[in-house]
Amino acid sequence: MPGDLRTPAGDLPTSRRAVVMGVLNVTPDSFSDGGRAYDPADHPGRAVAAGRALLAAGADLVDVGGESTRPGADPVDPDEEAARVVPVVAALASTGAVVSVDTRHTAVARAALDVGAAVVNDVGATAPDDGMLAAVAAADAAYVAMHMRGEPRTMQADPVYLDVVAEVEAALLAAVTGAVAAGIAPDRIAIDPGIGFGKTLPQNLALLAALPRLAAHGPPVLVGTSRKSFLGRLTGVDAPDGRLAGSLSSAVLAVRDGARIVRVHDVAETVAALRVRDAIDAVGEGPA
Repeated sequence: MPGDLRTPAGDLPTSRRAVVMGVLNVTPDSFSDGGRAYDPADHPGRAVAAGRALLAAGADLVDVGGESTRPGADPVDPDEEAARVVPVVAALASTGAVVSVDTRHTAVARAALDVGAAVVNDVGATAPDDGMLAAVAAADAAYVAMHMRGEPRTMQADPVYLDVVAEVEAALLAAVTGAVAAGIAPDRIAIDPGIGFGKTLPQNLALLAALPRLAAHGPPVLVGTSRKSFLGRLTGVDAPDGRLAGSLSSAVLAVRDGARIVRVHDVAETVAALRVRDAIDAVGEGPA
């Protein structure tokens, strides 16, 4: 199917029209789950169990991150980040699972690729770390180029755009061009507008409304809205794990508008919601 993301483990999606990427935060300070999957006294045991649960719930791949990128988060030393994620990536990849590493540091990406990661989800792709693209190309891995204005610690400090859609679009297309020039295969590149990463509520909504425009460029579009604060502002729900309704509705609408990958915390619920959406869409395409 056009728009699928090819990884060393095969084409995605597998059985559905959209890829479900399960979020596995191996951090003590994630905004969404407060470090529930990270226990230094039982590492990587708890995190690996959480990753297996995501796969059992229907995730097509698991995205392992060792540095919180919530607004205001302090940076993590790459050595510490690697110590958190590499054992988890290795354990999950050894079972045949497709594993992504969520990082902005070349050393972490390279270490994860060495133990079986198939995808690098580069949250700093619009200003990539030195050597990042070369590392992905050398591993023949898949690459997600995400847009972020600034860095997590400062990104929400009054983000200003003259035209958020045009500026994010241009930055993502430049990131794709750079990735291809570095030797990453075009059919192994996806783009992510970076919802919540240096954007206000109106800017997030503008980007979600512009998904058909972003999808028209060809690379699969990844959207991550799950549990984010803009959903809380829209729905009046303060607790991140209480934002399921907003997370599901935004994921289904994103897929309707061209997203090929959704990055989510609530995998089973998202799979069910997309299954309903796919069934209705299939009827619209013709006789069953």
